[in-house]
Amino acid sequence: MDDERQQDTRSRRRVLAAAALAPVLAGVPAGARALSRGPQARALVEPVMTKLADWADVGKALGRPGDMKRFMYHTGLPRRDLTVFSRGIRINPALALGSHVAFVRYADHSTLLMGDAVVTECELQHFSDVLHKHGIMQTAIHKHLLAHEPDVWWVHLHAHSHDPVTVARGLRAAFDCTGTPPPEPTTTSSPPVDLDTAAIDAAMGVKGTTDGEIYKSTYVRRETVADGPVILPPGLGTTTSVSFQPLGGGTAALSGDLVMIAQEVQPALMALRHGGVELVEVHHHNLTDEPRLFFVHYWAVGNAVTLAKAIRQAVDTTNVIPMPAEAT
Repeated sequence: MDDERQQDTRSRRRVLAAAALAPVLAGVPAGARALSRGPQARALVEPVMTKLADWADVGKALGRPGDMKRFMYHTGLPRRDLTVFSRGIRINPALALGSHVAFVRYADHSTLLMGDAVVTECELQHFSDVLHKHGIMQTAIHKHLLAHEPDVWWVHLHAHSHDPVTVARGLRAAFDCTGTPPPEPTTTSSPPVDLDTAAIDAAMGVKGTTDGEIYKSTYVRRETVADGPVILPPGLGTTTSVSFQPLGGGTAALSGDLVMIAQEVQPALMALRHGGVELVEVHHHNLTDEPRLFFVHYWAVGNAVTLAKAIRQAVDTTNVIPMPAEAT
């Protein structure tokens, strides 16, 4: 009887081992079948179009005016109160100090909040505590700049709720415990940027936009990106961005990030370094995105057009397209 039991145990082990090895022997890593299905293989909730008036209560609760970027109700909270220097260069708030939050309505009547908050090191812990008190998640805490003073941190925000007004109140409470200044009156036009923007556009392959003195080029992932049960509209948490701050004489300070899937990370990093661009950090912005996305933040100073060509080489290692005009 003991021999029979041992033979039966060995037989079961062989079956289990064969089952475990089958995907490997077939050239497919174990678990790849589930991982490769992508968000299209499961039922996901679609975003729905809304109007600015639909967000009046959210704007009132947040205490700041917002605007529409296609599916997104967007509010900017630039840290104009901070004087930040990196490598001896004063950072324009629109280059790398722009807190922002975005709300999206979904077909199931839920609302997704995603955002990115700029806080000083002295503000970080209290800001975090207030977010936690109001049920707003932090999905990343990291740096976007190399050596800089004062110390500043970037906190990515996330909430999925059927009560966006309550979420907005929580955001306001958190931002109110920082030095984030009140909004300025909106202007209808920006002054010309002191750069050869036509040459930058040609190098980047995308028509840029102005934000005050800053010129920006933006791309989005080609594939559908999901965050948990919902589809992210283009421009929400999945963008590659390049921002140019003029320094005079055609030179600029560049700050930005590339959005990548795992197999694109090393080619993108190598392309950036080959172009003389400095690496800042590689990290996630979200917790439950699919496909899993990574971001590399970078920094460069030099001739703006030359650097644009270098950044384009890195952008071309990733599966992105220019940001649709209606999403900006």
